[in-house]
Amino acid sequence: MESNEPNHGERTQRKKRSRFSYFFSGLIGAIVGALVILFVFPEVGILEGNESNTTEKSIVDNNQSAVTKQKVALDVTTAVTDAVDKAGDAVVGITNIQKTDFWGMGDPNNDGQSAEAGTGSGVVYKKSGDKAFIVTNNHVIENASELEVTLSDGTKLSATLIGSDPWTDLAVVVVKSDKVKTVAEFGKSGSLKPGEPVIAIGNPLGLQFSGSITQGIVSGLERTIEVDINEDGQVDWNAEVIQTDAAINPGNSGGALINMAGQVIGINSMKIAENAVEGIGLSIPIDSVIPIITDIEEYGEVKRPYLGINLASVEEISQYHQQNTLKLPSSIKAGVAITGVEAGSPADKAGVREFDVIVEMDGEPIQDVVALRKYLYNEKRIGEKVKLGIYRDGKKQTATVTLSTADQQE
Repeated sequence: MESNEPNHGERTQRKKRSRFSYFFSGLIGAIVGALVILFVFPEVGILEGNESNTTEKSIVDNNQSAVTKQKVALDVTTAVTDAVDKAGDAVVGITNIQKTDFWGMGDPNNDGQSAEAGTGSGVVYKKSGDKAFIVTNNHVIENASELEVTLSDGTKLSATLIGSDPWTDLAVVVVKSDKVKTVAEFGKSGSLKPGEPVIAIGNPLGLQFSGSITQGIVSGLERTIEVDINEDGQVDWNAEVIQTDAAINPGNSGGALINMAGQVIGINSMKIAENAVEGIGLSIPIDSVIPIITDIEEYGEVKRPYLGINLASVEEISQYHQQNTLKLPSSIKAGVAITGVEAGSPADKAGVREFDVIVEMDGEPIQDVVALRKYLYNEKRIGEKVKLGIYRDGKKQTATVTLSTADQQE
């Protein structure tokens, strides 16, 4: 007769299974308990490797047994914070104050009321004696009867305009230097690389957001933007700028674009603001800024070679006047027509006449007014000669002009 009692081996296996079940049940209970604690008390960490960028210190109240835990932020220092620490206080606010009439409209002849017409930014770049020099945009100070500079600590100083240049949209103002503590260091925009990180510092939307910092990259170098200086609907100049996606807003104009070394590599000037466009800010390269502000400091303006002629691009002139007034050959489709010559000017002395058409300068083809100005301002110096290739009455000839400045005109 067979027995139903388990043998010794079977009893041993059952005991082992029972012990494993107890251990497994206990492990699951421990895990569930830990998860409940983490859910109810999320500030409690299990592993030291999960520490955040804050630490906790215990504060024991002598009169109570409770322990209060206070989070203490760690000191975070990066290349960005170092750059901002170096250059940030050199960026100032500039307020344009203009005379107004009874209705609040601009009136330069009104000796009574004045009102704030706008705000922008500027960069302190030099201290000399009792003066501190600040570079900003021409459109920030344009038509101002008074200028006020606000330092990073809120100190307000009366400012004096030294001079400005609408062609490059730059201006220089000065304030007393005793309150100015930080002077910016200029870098080299010519050494910038696409993709290089940059920081914009300025006062977007006015002094309420003074010292605002945005970060981006160099999106493009040697960008060309068409500029209408006199707002007549015609392009007068092509500004060469740095493109960045660092946020630049109204009020940032005249502020600093800096590199990770805290050096100013551009003066923020404008942004492309269209519904379909995002993140295209423009800055004047500091390598172009330096010679402009040097001239303004010395002369109160930028000294440029001067011809003494009024100009119009041939492509903007009707075909009728190209053939009948200018008498151009049908093969000539580009160039610059002279619509007027100032008496006693360098062009007048060289025999240049009204209705002449300039097609070359020193053998270089000239397509339009912008190309002429770019060659004249960038390639020639005061006192140098320039050889013009011109069409007159349908025939090509040359004229050599000795360049001077406008104030040297007889």
